[in-house]
Amino acid sequence: MSVYDYTVQTSKGEDVPLSEYEGDVLLIVNTATKCGFASQFDGLEKLHQQYEERGLRVLGFPCNQFLNQEPTSDDEMENVCKINFGVTFPLFAKVDVKGKNAHPLFTHLKEEQKGMLGGEIKWNFTKFLVNRDGEVVERYAPTMKPEKIEPEIKRQFEK
Repeated sequence: MSVYDYTVQTSKGEDVPLSEYEGDVLLIVNTATKCGFASQFDGLEKLHQQYEERGLRVLGFPCNQFLNQEPTSDDEMENVCKINFGVTFPLFAKVDVKGKNAHPLFTHLKEEQKGMLGGEIKWNFTKFLVNRDGEVVERYAPTMKPEKIEPEIKRQFEK
């Protein structure tokens, strides 16, 4: 299976098959507007703006599983991200990224790239880099700033 086999929901409740992004490089991130790492929205947006024409798609998935850091509704969250952080990349409906109700996409991402402390996602702003073939090629810790991922994103364009 690849990430293209999954369907996600927009913040408006519409289904989006990830196959719509086939052939693109994806940076999939679990986000939270009240997280201490929320300043990373700026770096994610910069990557989105800089590389969108080359086929990078930053996909944000809000999550409220870590200290209630995304307590707002999907609509409110999207507005906060646009107004407070200038986000223009797609933000999807809030998901669980761990536990028995984890979204199947995140179960797949974790199975493909386990991380340093096992498979579980430990915090918001965990990032997964997916190549043009839908394969998860790298996982980055929440502390990894988006700009540090840029060299690997560029390498994916060359493949």
